[in-house]
Amino acid sequence: MSDNATAASTTSAKKPKKNRLSGGFFRFVLTRFLLIIPTVFILVTIVFFVMRATGDPISAALGGRLTPAELQKRIHAAGYDRPLIVQYLDYLGGLLHGDLGTTLTDNQPVITILVRYGAATFELAFLSLIVALIVGIGLGRLAAKHRDHAADAGIRVFAILCYATPVFFLGLVLKLIFAVWLNLLPTSGRSNLASEMQFQRLVSPTGFYIIDALQLGDMTVLVDVLRHAVLPALALGLLTAGVFIRLVRTNVISTYTSGYVEAARSRGVSEKRLLDKHAWRPALIPIITVMGMQIALMLAGAVLTETTFEWKGLGFMLSNYLKARDFVAVQGIVILIAIIVAVVNFIVDVISALIDPRVRY
Repeated sequence: MSDNATAASTTSAKKPKKNRLSGGFFRFVLTRFLLIIPTVFILVTIVFFVMRATGDPISAALGGRLTPAELQKRIHAAGYDRPLIVQYLDYLGGLLHGDLGTTLTDNQPVITILVRYGAATFELAFLSLIVALIVGIGLGRLAAKHRDHAADAGIRVFAILCYATPVFFLGLVLKLIFAVWLNLLPTSGRSNLASEMQFQRLVSPTGFYIIDALQLGDMTVLVDVLRHAVLPALALGLLTAGVFIRLVRTNVISTYTSGYVEAARSRGVSEKRLLDKHAWRPALIPIITVMGMQIALMLAGAVLTETTFEWKGLGFMLSNYLKARDFVAVQGIVILIAIIVAVVNFIVDVISALIDPRVRY
């Protein structure tokens, strides 16, 4: 071998691997982050004008309960008799200062409603996501392992039922079985009255009942909170678990029959190791990719779930404000959910770029 060939070989051997945290990656992250701004702006604009498609919020919420003179006085005081574009610009200015307006039915700042009830919805979404991942990944992997056998067929039917069953109907069935027939779990609420009184002792409660119960150091309160959370988390989590089951099954089967797995099989690698080491991890990438959309689906399903179980979170309050036609409160809650979904999708994009070698930036 010549000296030039030797030098080239040495240079090639010392060539560093591609660094995922390169300048291109940070440009990718910055671009995805900046896309949140127009996304939220478009959603805020759509929500604002749709909420006013039937008229001003005060007429919608209080019309029929006030005299025409009192109604006009309230409308003028709130500024809803101004041109719509002026109201829109004023609303955007308030958003920049963290002002989402004041509810019409109970005269509370919308930001107070979001802080008070947001923790309950986030806690439910987190617990539901745990249920979805445990059930979805576990059963999806089992279905792929026993492909085209009875277990696979049964799991696929279960996945279809989870995805197709309305969450409020599933919630009612779970309540009937576990709360009424078996009398194992409570039917509604986040905790019983005794636990609620214990939470009043906290100097700085978080609103996350599990965390607050741990702050109290009272296992009775913690068990009570978890018992109240089981049925709502199951109802909402199984909805998403059906999607995860199908994703995991399809992708594990796809990678299990790919070329590099076949090459490993030809070298005598056991089937268990093929599944655990070669086919399993790549199959998780699509789950992370679609997780942002599924969290959005969970937040949408939280409205029905919280109403079914009287779980006093943003979904429960959104339902009440919709019934009262309090469009100011509805607008604030919908905008918060839109921002959460946009941020979650940004985080998912970044994680996908880090773990998926197919992503280019």
